Amino acid sequence: MRIGYSFWGFLGPGITDTPDGGRSHRRTLIEGLRGLGHEIVFLQQDRDRIEAGTAFAHLYTWDDGLPDIDAVFLEWRWPIPGRNTTPCGTSGHTCDLHRQHQLLDHYTRRGLPTIVWDKDLHLPAGHPLRHAPHVTVCEAALHPTAGAVSLLFPVDDNALDTADPDTLTQRPRPLSLAYIGNQYDRDEAFDSYFAAAASGRRDCVVAGKWVDTRRWPQVRFIGRVPFSHVARIHGDALATVLLLPDRYAAVGQMTQRLSEAVLAGCLPLTPAYIRSAPQFTPWPLHVTSSAHLTAKVAQLRRIATTAAHADLVAQCLAKLDTFRLSRQLDTLDRALSRTGVRS
Repeated sequence: MRIGYSFWGFLGPGITDTPDGGRSHRRTLIEGLRGLGHEIVFLQQDRDRIEAGTAFAHLYTWDDGLPDIDAVFLEWRWPIPGRNTTPCGTSGHTCDLHRQHQLLDHYTRRGLPTIVWDKDLHLPAGHPLRHAPHVTVCEAALHPTAGAVSLLFPVDDNALDTADPDTLTQRPRPLSLAYIGNQYDRDEAFDSYFAAAASGRRDCVVAGKWVDTRRWPQVRFIGRVPFSHVARIHGDALATVLLLPDRYAAVGQMTQRLSEAVLAGCLPLTPAYIRSAPQFTPWPLHVTSSAHLTAKVAQLRRIATTAAHADLVAQCLAKLDTFRLSRQLDTLDRALSRTGVRS
């Protein structure tokens, strides 16, 4: 079948100054769909070419018109004041939201089977799309909103099957603790779990867009880094902390940072209050406070490169089975069938 796929982001590394977490898993999902025989046409701008100068046109198809398709797949966009709510042509304007409105009007409101992937949990609970029979709303949460389907951020099966805990734990880990991610709605979690543990330590680092860091003068912030550096930082770090906005934690929505860290052998310390935390990581990595986290990092440093260290990485890799690409493709197959399209 021919699927029109709408996303505002990149397939490749993209540019540094952007909050596109989808780079870690979007192409994995696209290639998985293509591997099942589906034809994919991208319906938003080719930002890889326009902004990053990366050429994918020989591999994929973009169409800024309204092509004939069998189904539409939307990575949900929401109003961002001053960015996509401004008139076209205005300085700083992005047209992702306007384009999404156009796609909804032309395809979805005329009855074309539609999948809405609300990756950031911004689709209102009472939105009409949630009640349309030809629309399936997916959320990247273990406990999605009533009526929605759980579609997690996919991890390539082969990457999981070939990851070697012994190899991962033998590399040098000069950083004891690293966090990669943006500040958005994470201040409280950062205060409770990371800030005190990292205070004044050069072997702890935070990478990402943190606009206001005045509360944590002793924490080492290095700003946004190129996407290609994410794996390098995780590869240098003994551990990270899974910091989530409250709306994610309440429904068991884990970001791509979990798989990025684990596949690099970086142990993901997990705040125990996150819903269904045991499904993401083994209990020895669960923490309840900054003091607990500090003690846990010290314990991990003591066992670094040992068999116990490798066993923890192996347990984390096993937990990623829930995120396998093959599982997410099964979910999409059921979703397309539910909306009237047989794949």
